[in-house]
Amino acid sequence: MAIERTAVNPWAWSTELGYNQGELVSGQTRTLYCSGQTAMSADGKPQHADDMAAQLALSLDNLEAVLAEAGMSLANLVRLTVYTTDVDRLFQHYGVLAARLGAARVAPSTSMLGVTRLAIPDLMVELEGTAVA
Repeated sequence: MAIERTAVNPWAWSTELGYNQGELVSGQTRTLYCSGQTAMSADGKPQHADDMAAQLALSLDNLEAVLAEAGMSLANLVRLTVYTTDVDRLFQHYGVLAARLGAARVAPSTSMLGVTRLAIPDLMVELEGTAVA
């Protein structure tokens, strides 16, 4: 049985912002629950202190690496949670995230949360995803 994804949007405004209110996934699937990905190097060191755009890009790279290890890509994301220590600053660079998701032709259901801090003080953004294939 093939996997079928159906966008669930009782309102059109969220699709204009690049996400669906919900994603209904049917058929036989594999599900990957990704831990929060941040701007960490391959050897576990935080990168790009005080550079939100660079941290967002590296967090996305790291999320893509986890997805790839499971044989998936951003196109498989059905849920994305964005944690940030500075919502206003993140919105200034949100195009980095929107462009990558748009290129993957995906609009996962998304939540953004402003938090006091992340596990490592220099980090400003963390991406947590759920993917299906």
